[in-house]
Amino acid sequence: MIFAIVGPSGAGKDTLIAGAMAQRPDLRLVRRVITRPETAGGEDFEGVTEAEFATRRAEGEFAVDWRAHGLHYGIPRAQTLGPNLGQGPVLFNGSRAALPSAKLAFPDLQVILVTAPDAVLAARLAQRGRESLDDITARLARASFALPQGIFATTVVNDSTPAIGIVRLLAALQPVKA
Repeated sequence: MIFAIVGPSGAGKDTLIAGAMAQRPDLRLVRRVITRPETAGGEDFEGVTEAEFATRRAEGEFAVDWRAHGLHYGIPRAQTLGPNLGQGPVLFNGSRAALPSAKLAFPDLQVILVTAPDAVLAARLAQRGRESLDDITARLARASFALPQGIFATTVVNDSTPAIGIVRLLAALQPVKA
């Protein structure tokens, strides 16, 4: 089973994913490839240059890729194939806008939308210190971005403590029967 964890910046996706993985050793997280330095902090990701990303994309290395906030993001195909799928649920931190291509790449994809009220998002974005006030404003404007047509998700509202959010995410990680 493969799950795309999506939602606005500041919703706490990385925190909830890390907490869920600590409690469920059978969960496996795809390490994203992002065109930003690894020293930028946040999640564990592979930082690459724009040129390296373009080369790897052209070589078909990514099952799904997208551009957001001036960066390129890729989900390495090798981490989502073969024995990886038989070892327990696979999670990746995705993008709402990339869900149509993710659904094509993974027909059985389950989507979990992590969200929080705007005031909570704004406070979290300011707290992490990676974005300017203009960047935070732009990210908040995208917070209400609807899921693409035909994409359905289980919603996790992360508006409380991390422990409560993790419990909510773990509950959502149960496969949805179509």
